[in-house]
Amino acid sequence: MTASRTPTTAEELRGAGLRVTAARVALLETVRGGDHLGVEAIASGVRDRVGHISLQAVYEALHALTAAGLIRRIEPAGSAARFEGRVGDNHHHVVCRSCGAVADVDCAVGEAPCLTASDNHGFSIDEAEVVYWGLCSACSTARSS
Repeated sequence: MTASRTPTTAEELRGAGLRVTAARVALLETVRGGDHLGVEAIASGVRDRVGHISLQAVYEALHALTAAGLIRRIEPAGSAARFEGRVGDNHHHVVCRSCGAVADVDCAVGEAPCLTASDNHGFSIDEAEVVYWGLCSACSTARSS
């Protein structure tokens, strides 16, 4: 019996039908190593790894990786888009109304699509997206002081 090996980032890109470039590898690793990063933070992380990259190239790579299902784009109401490496598990998010911090929340029921719609209007539902809003512990503490 052989132990299963985790695929490299380059292998994952190839497996998704994407061309492997240093920028895409750096971008995917930056998103996966971050915590719901915005585009500027991702661009900075990629630049730290590979040097110069245009913001347009970052947007194009984010679009390709999102379309391939390797990363997930979230855009809480009133916020800029953020990206994460946690994909395929139908988890949700909690967002701080004050500072904008975002954290993952596991599915409320434990299986996709988490919620049964009261009326599915004929749709075959395969995913639910829930955003919880409130104050993070740091902002709650600051308000009560």
